[in-house]
Amino acid sequence: MERSRRKEIKHHLSEDEIDELLREAEDKHRRRRLGFLKNLYRGDSIPEAADREGVSATTGGRWVEAWNDGGLEGLMPSFGGGRPPKLDEDEQDELVEMLREDQPWKSQEIQHLLQEEFDVSYSPNYLGTFLRELGLSYAKPRPKRPNRPENPDEILEERVDDALDEDDQPHNKREGEDEEGWIVDDEICTDGGTVLGFFDASKPQPYDNSRRVWYVDDPHIERELVKTHDSAVGFYALNGESLVRFTEDEKKERICGVLEQVREQNPGKRILLVLDKHGAHICRYTRKRAHQLGIDLIFIPSGSPHLNPIEKVWDHLKWTMAPIVVEDENEFKELVQETFEKITERISFAKKWCEKFLDFQKLS
Repeated sequence: MERSRRKEIKHHLSEDEIDELLREAEDKHRRRRLGFLKNLYRGDSIPEAADREGVSATTGGRWVEAWNDGGLEGLMPSFGGGRPPKLDEDEQDELVEMLREDQPWKSQEIQHLLQEEFDVSYSPNYLGTFLRELGLSYAKPRPKRPNRPENPDEILEERVDDALDEDDQPHNKREGEDEEGWIVDDEICTDGGTVLGFFDASKPQPYDNSRRVWYVDDPHIERELVKTHDSAVGFYALNGESLVRFTEDEKKERICGVLEQVREQNPGKRILLVLDKHGAHICRYTRKRAHQLGIDLIFIPSGSPHLNPIEKVWDHLKWTMAPIVVEDENEFKELVQETFEKITERISFAKKWCEKFLDFQKLS
């Protein structure tokens, strides 16, 4: 909105000429636009000038662009030939403001609003077209995570920079925690560079039928459903060895067991691990064991799974395996490991993440 307040207003006409046009105007739409223009000439900001005429700041911004580009002809309403619209431009703007105030809306609710407020109705087949022309979107609403901070990207960027700036203090240790045990194991070497990877658990199942496949006859698969209660815990490495392991649960002991295997697969280097704030990840037991293994943890902000690229890996894995038929749980687990290893050879899942958060000079 700040940009609209500072927008330069071109003086195609003098204020006296605008006053003359106002006296001659018989149409309310012309009077409203001319009044808005005069308010701007007298020093109002766009939101102030729009408010005086009973329209939104968004509408005011659009009017200013029309005036600057086309002068009086561009500013004035033009309904063209043929049948006039059921709602004129001002009424359409008013409708959008009503819809913005109490969004989202069902189609039936909008039909009722149109009838009650404007005494008009649209064919159900045309209503969607009309609403899209007004700039509305028709999509599934995405629930807003209440615990997500306002600036998760900035928080994560700061945490990544902090982790890349090595110092003598244990990165995983929190202020006030005791000193005992925060020592890297003697057999662990971390001076051979840095491995960066992403860590998370998922529960892929061998009976997901969400992916469409081709059939000649009735689309069904005759098979006994196979199910696993175990969790797949994965490490997606950008410049190291990725792995996935199945665990009976996601408790801290099992998570640390996978971290030990991550260390075995990536010897001789410091490991930076990006992961979410699951209780078993963020507890003191896991943070200390990770430090002993030479693994520094970078926690993404709460409610921000989109900042962990391994989520895309899980999505692609589930999509890839959806139509595959397996005989038993063991075959399924083997297939998950094979598919995960193949998928994680690609670093494209984390390309945008690296461009946004990673300083390659510090990493090297």
